[in-house]
Amino acid sequence: MIGRVKEFLGKLSFRTGVIVMLLCVPFYILSFAQMLLPISAADKGVLWTVLFGLAKLFQYSGLTILGAEGVRRIKAYFKK
Repeated sequence: MIGRVKEFLGKLSFRTGVIVMLLCVPFYILSFAQMLLPISAADKGVLWTVLFGLAKLFQYSGLTILGAEGVRRIKAYFKK
């Protein structure tokens, strides 16, 4: 099952991988910004878990889509 998902994600384009990687940023911001909401600590914990989990999901999915070569391309782009 996991192998099939990884194979499917690996077939997606470089651009899709970059977009998915960029989607993790808002979820990281939201996972910590929700601490400012006037709600109970238990609700904050649940929200943090869900939002942080989504951030990690997008991060690792994006890395799987990009693969090692895509990560090298991004690093080379930022070194310029």
